[in-house]
Amino acid sequence: MAGPEKRRKREREQRKKAILKSARKLFAERGFKPVTVASIAKKAELSKGAIYLYFNSKEEIYTQILLSDVEAFHKTMSQIFSRGETASQILYEFSDAYIDIFLNAREQFRTLMNFMLSAEHLNLSNGIRRQIIREMNKTISLIEKILQYGVDSGELNLKKQDMRKMRNALWGLMNGVISLHLFVGAESLREDRIRSNVREGLKTIIAGMTKTSKKKEAHV
Repeated sequence: MAGPEKRRKREREQRKKAILKSARKLFAERGFKPVTVASIAKKAELSKGAIYLYFNSKEEIYTQILLSDVEAFHKTMSQIFSRGETASQILYEFSDAYIDIFLNAREQFRTLMNFMLSAEHLNLSNGIRRQIIREMNKTISLIEKILQYGVDSGELNLKKQDMRKMRNALWGLMNGVISLHLFVGAESLREDRIRSNVREGLKTIIAGMTKTSKKKEAHV
């Protein structure tokens, strides 16, 4: 029994991956709105009903693609501490990589923000909801890890009780700037506006965290 069950599980995973691969191509070619579950099924060479065996909706398929991109982002960022860079440099790299995810797939950002603001209105399974929360928490925790790295190295002066506030401020800065410019204004200027505003915001915040440290050094 173990053999057939294992094979069925493997086939199920392969079919799910094929659906996501086909959907990713369609979303990249057409954008979010024109793509339907039927068009995804056709691309994957499956019936429309077969798609619903794996996903509740088009939104859920799109969200699963978002989650895979965020997971890849976490894997990349987890290696950044071994490069010998300062916490400030890591924060800039972190923000650039985070922005990259959503510049390449804008509707994914809209999905993420909609989930944060009104999750009950999205047609997502409980498993996907839990996964989104888990991945968002990982991203927020990574910001805190960078800040702690800066404190431990003596680069940043940040009290323990202020760590969570600063972490949330940085998280809010990135998402706020992306929200402000990703869907409005001249198309050709959006990326530059997002990157420059986030970098300027980071510059101000980092200066505030390092200012006290430098004053202390001056009095030593």
